[in-house]
Formats: sequence, C-alpha cells, structure tokens
Amino acid sequence: MTNLSATDIVGTLAALCSMASFTPQIVKIWRERDASSVSLRMYVVTVTGFMLWIAYGVLIGSWPVAASNTVCLALSGAILALKWRFGENRG
Repeated sequence: MTNLSATDIVGTLAALCSMASFTPQIVKIWRERDASSVSLRMYVVTVTGFMLWIAYGVLIGSWPVAASNTVCLALSGAILALKWRFGENRG
C-alpha cells in the first residue's frame, strides 16, 4: 500500500481538476455545433503551454507532470480542432 502525502493528494486533485476543466467546453461546442465564442488565440497559447509543460516534465523526469499535461493537451487540442470546425465561418 502506498502512503500518499498531503502534497501528493493536492497535486493529484489539482491535475484532475485541470484535466476535467476542458470537458464542459467540449460538450457545449459539440452539442451546439458552435464555437464562435471560443477564443482561438487563447487556445493556441494554451496548447503551446501544455506542449512546453510536457517537455518540462520529460526533461526533469516527472511522469506525473508530463502525463497530466498530455491529457490537458489532448483536451485543449480537441477544443482547438472544434473551433476550426465550428467557428464563425462555419455553418
């Protein structure tokens, strides 16, 4: 049995919240087939940030940092793809 410290628990909860935070936006865009209110610039910066976090996690040998940010990259990348598919000029 693994003994988790308070730091491990807080870090795990933070990662889970970060990963889950993208789901409502994905569901909303998919249901409404509309991403016109989603900021393209914001998600380009977000995706770039997650790529850098993954690189950082790999470089310091921290698989939790790399893994959680890989999930966040996939989810924010999905929002970016939906933005391109269902953005302002789509109909």
